[in-house]
Amino acid sequence: MSNENIPKDYDFKKEKIWEQKWEDEELYKFLGDGTKPRYIIDTPPPYPTGSIHLGHVLNWVYIDMNARYRRLKGLDVLFTQGWDCHGLPTEVKVEETHGIKKNDVSRAKFREYCIELTTQNIAKMKDQMQALGFSQDWSREFITMTPEYMKRTQYSFLKMYDEGLIYQGIHPVNWCPRCETAIAFAEVEYSDNETFLNYVNFPPAMEDSYDNIASSKVSGKEANPEDEGVMIATTRPELMSACVAVVVHPDDERYAHLVDKYVEVPLSHQKVKIYPDEEVDPEFGTGAVMVCTFGDKTDVAWVNKHNLEILDAIDEKGRLTEVAGRYEGMDLATCKAKTIEDLKDEGYLLKQEKVDQNVGQCWRCKTPIEILVKKQWFVAVNKLIEQTKEAAEEMNWVPEHMKSRMINWADSMEWDWCISRQRLFATPIPVWFCKDCGKVMLPDVEDLPVDPTHDKPKKACSCGCEEFIGEEDVLDTWMDSSISPLSIAGWPNEGYENNFPANIRPQGHDIIRTWAFYTTLRCLALTGKKPFDDIVINGMVFGEDGYKMSKSRGNVIAPDEVIEQYGADALRTWAANSVPGSDVIFDWKDIKHGYRFLRKFWNAFRFISMQIFDEEVSYDEIKDNFDPLDLWILSKLNNLNKVVDNAFANYDFATTITSIEKFIWHDFCDEYIEAVKYRLYNDDVSDSSRKAAKYTLRNVIETSLKLLSPIVPFFAEEVYQYFGDGESIHKTSWPEVNEDLVSEEYENKGNITVDLIDEVRRFKSSSKIPLNAQLSEVNVYTNDDNLVEVFNEFSQDIEGTLKIDDLAIKTGKPEVHEKIIEVEPDMSQIGPMFKKDAGKIIGYLKSRDIEEIADELENSGELAIGEITVGKDLLNISKEIVGASGKKVDILQSENLDVIVEVIR
Repeated sequence: MSNENIPKDYDFKKEKIWEQKWEDEELYKFLGDGTKPRYIIDTPPPYPTGSIHLGHVLNWVYIDMNARYRRLKGLDVLFTQGWDCHGLPTEVKVEETHGIKKNDVSRAKFREYCIELTTQNIAKMKDQMQALGFSQDWSREFITMTPEYMKRTQYSFLKMYDEGLIYQGIHPVNWCPRCETAIAFAEVEYSDNETFLNYVNFPPAMEDSYDNIASSKVSGKEANPEDEGVMIATTRPELMSACVAVVVHPDDERYAHLVDKYVEVPLSHQKVKIYPDEEVDPEFGTGAVMVCTFGDKTDVAWVNKHNLEILDAIDEKGRLTEVAGRYEGMDLATCKAKTIEDLKDEGYLLKQEKVDQNVGQCWRCKTPIEILVKKQWFVAVNKLIEQTKEAAEEMNWVPEHMKSRMINWADSMEWDWCISRQRLFATPIPVWFCKDCGKVMLPDVEDLPVDPTHDKPKKACSCGCEEFIGEEDVLDTWMDSSISPLSIAGWPNEGYENNFPANIRPQGHDIIRTWAFYTTLRCLALTGKKPFDDIVINGMVFGEDGYKMSKSRGNVIAPDEVIEQYGADALRTWAANSVPGSDVIFDWKDIKHGYRFLRKFWNAFRFISMQIFDEEVSYDEIKDNFDPLDLWILSKLNNLNKVVDNAFANYDFATTITSIEKFIWHDFCDEYIEAVKYRLYNDDVSDSSRKAAKYTLRNVIETSLKLLSPIVPFFAEEVYQYFGDGESIHKTSWPEVNEDLVSEEYENKGNITVDLIDEVRRFKSSSKIPLNAQLSEVNVYTNDDNLVEVFNEFSQDIEGTLKIDDLAIKTGKPEVHEKIIEVEPDMSQIGPMFKKDAGKIIGYLKSRDIEEIADELENSGELAIGEITVGKDLLNISKEIVGASGKKVDILQSENLDVIVEVIR
């Protein structure tokens, strides 16, 4: 293509054209045939909300830059896109959209509604991703709600069940009353809250022992609230009906005489025993703690340790059960308020004080979680903890300190992973129970996927029964997404090992304890191998106000809004200019900066296009004819290649964009192009010099485009099409470094020369002299022999760039002096002082030669006009600096160089 019809301005609206062309040509298709080394990306499958946010943009720009870079380096890149479909928000949205509750229609119909909504949302998000230039191979898209994917998830369940790594049991679990489902510990978020610590008297019981909690309530001997017993400080008085013990520290002298005694729980009146336990903190509250089933996970530990009873006081909807007596049917907040009121009225509540607490809540709906005893399915995490930690140590974490988050989480695991959920839209748990003997029945692998609420086993139970109860619970959505690297690789099909483990897992730091942890654990369980080699962590995106983006704060910026105003590439430069692991603030000025940079590049390209396309110049043709500044910029270019190559390889994206910007904007546009113009347009420049300049310009533009293309794919493609035969820049190879052109010597010399050129250009600008105006003579004085040598070598470039008629490089200092060129009376002083004699002074100054006046002032410091004496302070004296030639000169003193520059205009 030629330089004809190159638009004056870069039109980012043409991004849509390239987006469609890339899709039509299947430009990013994974070959998988072994002709190239493979590079496998374990892509995060987002939840299909129907709209991507800037957090997605940050994450996927990281992924896409890496994918594009690896392709240029000659690798066969597998960059898929997945969708983690199953989740409560979809069920809630379906209920809102159709005006139903999930049980108002059949399970199949409700699931049909969920699939319909999810399919629509995926299509919307796919359009947004493509608009951002993400280079997925869409032919390998994976969707967790499809039969193909559910088959993999169910197969992984069966395999782990057979190996004793999945089991069903009755255990305390984290429960969300809003979602009415169990959740894993990794799905519990914590928020700070202020509440009251309630100091409640537990009076002594009337008897010394009881058969059980139930019998203690009907003993008929209730304690007196005023009798001094044990004072308990609690933030959850609403759970006192579920209190089954009191624990104190064995060394706490305040309670030593009460150990193994009984106290009565206020209001509910059950009698509970006092146990010694070293886990009690004597300094918190009163040092005596009530054990409830269950207030928190320490209650679970104490119940197991002391073999205590379990009272189910809270139901699945977060309401109080019949165990709570007078509070039955109340929600927790109402029960808490009523309990405190009753404790006051009946004389049990002694005092209250404010206290800060850390409240566990559901990660989806932010409802405070409760701990209920439920029959659920679990992954035996503790059997795999050490292997998981070892695998984490073997991975390359970027940044490295993020590894500790996963190690610390693994070390903190006290409960197994609860993987069953009480929902509808999710992968079914592939299990039936024999109606007669209760035996677990499993499907054959070839029959997967199955829905046990609809499908039936193909054979009878070993007891002979042919009737079965299908498991209604479904799998945690992390059971789907935690096998993403296996699914991407084609597991469990033959040959999946060619694509597993993945080379890289890119993800946010907020899901290290979920997605990273669960993926590592599950892949170890299913294959014995770690899931990936590198794990690159991105941060969160904050608004311009410094807070995490949220609709409630009104600081959310949609990616579409940015693309509409400045294009996708400008948004991508913002994302690229960040550090893995660190949170990023969105600022419009960063978007505008990226946009200005692309326009700067475009304008430079358009300017030189009229020179670089008129003839082909090969390196061999001109390699011996480069001018010094050619060697300077080409050395910088090849070193830039090394820096950017290394930065991409190590996921140091901020270094890539900042290094390229600095080189293009400053070294190339501001310095080299300005310095080379005279060689392109002056007839007295040799043909070899002109060709060397043209080759250099083209080589810099073309190479820089390739270095930049992973970051701004649309812009790079648009410019590159003017260079070649229609081949996409994204199908080319990473540019080779020409070591023959790498020269520290020429970079240093060129930097010195550029500093000198900049000094004179700044002088021109401040003196209102056009930059293209000729300067009659410039003398550069220095006592540094090295500078003399450099400036002499680069003299032609200095003269040509600055348009100097006569340039001289000299040692020593310039011989200059001040010369008076004009003397005028200061009439504001002379008029009032000399009055009628003021005219004599004016006449004298006008009638005398300026040199005569200057000599008199120089010799005596004043003018003698008859009997009148006029001092210098009464005159306005103008001077100019004159050089040895007697011509007026301007003197420039460089701050960066040991030189003095004498300019004769």
